[in-house]
Amino acid sequence: MPPISTTYGRVDDENNVFVVENGIERKVGQYPGVTEPEALAYFERKFSELESNVRILEQRLKNNADPSSIATAAQKLAKELEEPAAVGNIQELRNRVAAVTPDIEKIRAEKAEATAQAVSLVLKSRTEIAQKASNLADKDPKKTQWKTASKQMTELFEAWQASQKASPKLPRKEADAIWKIFSQARTKFEANKRAFFAELTVATKSARAKKSELVAKAEALVAKGTDSASDYRKLLDEWKLTGRSQGKQDDALWDRFKAAGDAIYALRKATIDKEQVEYSANYDVKKALIAEAEALDPSKNLAEAKKQLLSIQQKFEKAGKVPKDKIRETDDRMRAVERKFKEIEQEQWRKSDPAAIERTNGVLSQLEISIANLESDLSAATAANDARRTKELTDALAARKSWLEVVKQNAS
Repeated sequence: MPPISTTYGRVDDENNVFVVENGIERKVGQYPGVTEPEALAYFERKFSELESNVRILEQRLKNNADPSSIATAAQKLAKELEEPAAVGNIQELRNRVAAVTPDIEKIRAEKAEATAQAVSLVLKSRTEIAQKASNLADKDPKKTQWKTASKQMTELFEAWQASQKASPKLPRKEADAIWKIFSQARTKFEANKRAFFAELTVATKSARAKKSELVAKAEALVAKGTDSASDYRKLLDEWKLTGRSQGKQDDALWDRFKAAGDAIYALRKATIDKEQVEYSANYDVKKALIAEAEALDPSKNLAEAKKQLLSIQQKFEKAGKVPKDKIRETDDRMRAVERKFKEIEQEQWRKSDPAAIERTNGVLSQLEISIANLESDLSAATAANDARRTKELTDALAARKSWLEVVKQNAS
């Protein structure tokens, strides 16, 4: 490196080296046994080292390095530049270092603000994590989907760990308060989870024991044949009330229970198919008997018709069962015939009842007297040209004659 201009330094006859600062010389050292240019060059290199450090400091500031570290480096350089053993424009270096100080404070303030914002965001993020964990812990254990909830809680814990690794240093008091909420939520969640599955295990064992008992009862019903179908349905209702249980053992129990039901229903179906053939024949018999009963006319000779109907009814009962879908039809038709006989019997009794006849005759007599009186009054009103009276009497007379016809018909 070529020597710096002698403006900043010189060498005397004894190889003492001086630096010139603001017109004043200061001895920086001695380098004997070499030429004057070599002695001066040595201290010029010392200056270059200082200048390199100042340049590095400026570069770090430009790259937004840690302001505290830059401030420390600037203080060290400022002290080194107080009376350095070097030859060069030392004052310029001092000025450059001094110029860095305001920028350091600016960066420090910016860094502090950024850190505060980062801390605020981290605290907010962790608060949200803690709140979500609390929400999971506060759910009703019986309504919680534990597989999904456990996955969510694990994800929340992983998010917390990631936050710890990447976040700036947080205020201990605030960070500890949030951690306490999160930690308590996780503890409560795990306690609820253990309690739920412990209870589920007990319930599962109880349900499994009950189902084993029901399977044994269902398999015992198979030997009873078709009559056990209703009993099996009752067992099925009990099965549905035993509650849910899990595992291959439960699947095997259900397979046995269902197999017993299938066997019972298969026997029942075979019996029903067999009965259907027999019942169809019974239906044809009953249908013919009903047609015979419907053809009877009790209005001509009630006693003889009743005798014939009784015979038909006895045959009807002995004919046996009919298909289920024909029961209502046959019963309704036979009941209709019986009602017809009863109505005719009651009507004949009413007509032959002396008290009823006497009441009817009294009513007929009263109506006939009333009609005669109205006819007499009507003739008088017509002769007197009383239109209003004539209208009233005409209507009244028509009503009495109508009643008279009804009474006569009921009496006949």
